[in-house]
Amino acid sequence: MIDADIAERARTLIEHCKAAGLTIATAESCTGGLVVAALTDIAGSSAVVDRGYITYSNEAKMEMLGVSARTLEAHGAVSRETALQMSAGALLRSGADLAVAVTGIAGPSGGSADKPVGLVHLAARDRRGHLHHIESRYGDIGRHGIRLATVQTALGMLEGLIQA
Repeated sequence: MIDADIAERARTLIEHCKAAGLTIATAESCTGGLVVAALTDIAGSSAVVDRGYITYSNEAKMEMLGVSARTLEAHGAVSRETALQMSAGALLRSGADLAVAVTGIAGPSGGSADKPVGLVHLAARDRRGHLHHIESRYGDIGRHGIRLATVQTALGMLEGLIQA
């Protein structure tokens, strides 16, 4: 399910984190654990991967990551605000140095004019205070394509935090 490009990017990220002594937590919705799966496919990743939260439902986002009901009501699960709170919760509730969060609409249904299929919000942060948000609009490239593109983006965001 994970392609060679993602595997190579995950391998490089694991190596960089090991060299820097950094650990990672993920908070995933639309990817359903694919980011942490890509990382844990790499031998030796246990030195880097702290944990992965799969928070597909709003209830899970609130219970596991501390996303506020007010945020979900005002902005929805697929929003910048929710992604930021997911990443903050993953960092706060783990022992990790870096956290990445993803929430989006992988389709084929569930999209709207305001939030079309292929819309994904990603947030990554570290304990030094660096924070990045990306709103990706991958388009309707199929559920699998959206999820894989999101994994690529998430891994790239983590790499960017290491270099920050």
